[in-house]
Amino acid sequence: MSAPTAGTFEGREHRLPVRVYYEDTDFTGLVYHGSYVRFFERGRSDFLRAAGVGHAELMDGPSPLAFVVADMSLRWLKPARIDDALTVRTLYERVQGPRLIIDQRITRGDETLCEARVTAVCIHPDGRPRRPTPLLVEKVRPWLAPA
Repeated sequence: MSAPTAGTFEGREHRLPVRVYYEDTDFTGLVYHGSYVRFFERGRSDFLRAAGVGHAELMDGPSPLAFVVADMSLRWLKPARIDDALTVRTLYERVQGPRLIIDQRITRGDETLCEARVTAVCIHPDGRPRRPTPLLVEKVRPWLAPA
């Protein structure tokens, strides 16, 4: 049995294909606004997975680390509909102290449907902010914006 795809990189951008299912829509047949947040989460997680960073290994390592979303700004431009084939495009822009600044967008072909600016914060298991581990920074560095 094959494993699900974690998407691919094209330059600095991670691209994750997603399909819109009935469960992603509201009673009008359009994608419910909260579903975009889930799609963006998958994009950020699969970016890390494709870069060689697993959430479980971050928590199980000698210096446990997790992530929380501290800020998210979304802008909806066009609706997605059931059965649409979408692409979640993720750019990790920079690491700033305990924060990861991430730009994302969801596209259908060449059309941008939704855009997000996300600030994720690295935390200790008890919830206190912490700097990312050197291994995490090393793994994402090739995809960060040039300084």
